[in-house]
Amino acid sequence: MDAELKAFLQRAEALLARVEPLLPAAAPALDWSQTLAARWHRSGQGGYLSPLQMSLDLSLADLIGVDRQRELLEANTRQFVAGLPANHTLLWGARGTGKSSLIRALLASYAADGLRLVEIERDHLADLPRVVETLARERFAFILFCDDLSFEAGEGDYRVLKSVLDGSLERAPENVLLYATSNRRHLVPERQSDNENWQMVDGELHPDEAVEDRIALSDRFGLWLSFYPFSQPHYLDVVRHWIDVQSVRVSLQWAWDEALEKEAIRWATARGNRNGRCAYQFARQWVGRQLLASAR
Repeated sequence: MDAELKAFLQRAEALLARVEPLLPAAAPALDWSQTLAARWHRSGQGGYLSPLQMSLDLSLADLIGVDRQRELLEANTRQFVAGLPANHTLLWGARGTGKSSLIRALLASYAADGLRLVEIERDHLADLPRVVETLARERFAFILFCDDLSFEAGEGDYRVLKSVLDGSLERAPENVLLYATSNRRHLVPERQSDNENWQMVDGELHPDEAVEDRIALSDRFGLWLSFYPFSQPHYLDVVRHWIDVQSVRVSLQWAWDEALEKEAIRWATARGNRNGRCAYQFARQWVGRQLLASAR
């Protein structure tokens, strides 16, 4: 009998060894008093939040030339953290102009007041009700952050987001808001052919219902913030700021001159854009080159 039991246990252990890798990962228990940010991971039919190691060295003052957008988003976030009514927010516009950085900078400013950040990918937006349910029991204020949100022509996923915003987040607990960034104002592409079926009835235009259905997606966000391409003076101001920030950290003495300005302009021209990301990359490259040269 003992031999049969031993053989059974050995077979059970062998079976578990084969099955365990197929099972969903165990959800780690998060201590939000110590965890400032997390990312939602889908696993099997469910999912879990895993902690992120966030650097809090980016401040709101580092975002140059987007004063109006910063003030509006910060005011909305202050209301939210204080437990007052606040809006889901869509930050849309040109790439590299500080949309995502502005949201990350909010965490650095308001983490001590109870703000927490949860990243969720566009493909996982259908899991929002689960995420909200997970966060509802916590005493912190959570921003659900979806970066680079957009939907291509022919995709039906945007209807999922509409139903989630109306059906879940709008009735979510007061400690949850959605902040999303996108290069598109309406999150879906608009075609000239969309206007071909418009009709004039008694002097009133009636757009095609499908077009209205798409445009209505962005209406689910109560606050819209627009970001535009940088002018050359704006770009150079940001370059100077980031060179100064990087130089202070490494105790590098530097001075702005015509040669440096021309080099920064050539850097942006070679990349075909002037934006905050381009300015930051140039600053890192220039400061690093100066340090390398001084070390020789």
